[in-house]
Amino acid sequence: MRSEDKSKEYNRIKIILAISKTVLSFTLLIMLIAVGLSDRLERLALSFNGNDYVALILFVVFFGLIINSLLLPVDFYEDYLLEHKYGLSNQNITMWIKERLKSLAVSGAIGIPLILIFYWTLKKFGNLWWLPFGFVTFLFSALLARILPQVIMPLFYKITPLENERLKDKIKELFEKAGLKVESVVKFNMSKNTRKANAAFTGLGKTKRILLADTLLDNYTPEQIITVIAHELGHYRKKHIIKNIIIGTVFSFLSFYLAAELYANAVVWFGYDNIYRIAALPLLLICLGFIMIVFTPLTNYISRKFEYEADEYAVETTGYKEDFINTLVSLSEQNLADKDPHPLVEWFFYSHPSLKKRIGYIEKL
Repeated sequence: MRSEDKSKEYNRIKIILAISKTVLSFTLLIMLIAVGLSDRLERLALSFNGNDYVALILFVVFFGLIINSLLLPVDFYEDYLLEHKYGLSNQNITMWIKERLKSLAVSGAIGIPLILIFYWTLKKFGNLWWLPFGFVTFLFSALLARILPQVIMPLFYKITPLENERLKDKIKELFEKAGLKVESVVKFNMSKNTRKANAAFTGLGKTKRILLADTLLDNYTPEQIITVIAHELGHYRKKHIIKNIIIGTVFSFLSFYLAAELYANAVVWFGYDNIYRIAALPLLLICLGFIMIVFTPLTNYISRKFEYEADEYAVETTGYKEDFINTLVSLSEQNLADKDPHPLVEWFFYSHPSLKKRIGYIEKL
């Protein structure tokens, strides 16, 4: 199979799986409420402890186990079998299970406090819960942005200082041109899980870090890697990290407001006596999920715009236009990205512009 056909097929399957998981998730949530299982789980949770907040956590655990168990076959195919089929995964089954359990543990540690705060605002402020909870999510987003590189990333990857002195000098020069001090440039062992390559600029303030995958460092020249770093630096110089937090917060307020309106009506439709009934909360998930789907094309459009700006910054600051184009082509092939997806698919699903459009944009600079 030609490389282009292989990437087309791989991405087509990924999109089909994404749509299938979304439809299945909505269907399961509605069915679990319609057949009365949500009510039974609420009674079971309350039977262990009469406290609403303890019961809520138990309910979330019970509900999560059911949903995740039903979705497990699809997740296993998507994350493990499909990646092995196309030669992208370095995991064995034990590693996959370990990483999945670790992700669930981290999600729980982050999500449970947020769920408890949400439920408190729901009981305290009623239909206006979306307003104080919007502020909470803003503070939470800023906190996560700060702790991600130093607390969460090391839980999943081995983080080590960059050892390549030649590359270090080039990075230092790049940052000096931008009038910035190199906070931290590190590599992480992405190869333990996948053959794909990536890089990222994460953190806020003193926790800012440029993260380079070992799969990137081992397969690309210093000039090519510099263009990738310059692209990530472009996100910082263009204030995309801060903008994303602000935009995310605005969308959070709007999404919560719309979800609160839909949820208040859904509670009545399904015969619940108040909006803070634990058994009714899956309805809120359905409302939020629907609104997120509606907003997805817009948030992806904004993300693609930021990517173009970072590409332009990378070319202007390094002068390595051809190196950057060659790097994007190689990364696309290494990650099995679809270089020229259908316009409708790109409009809805892609947070980055397609390779064809990125190269066209860069060549015009």
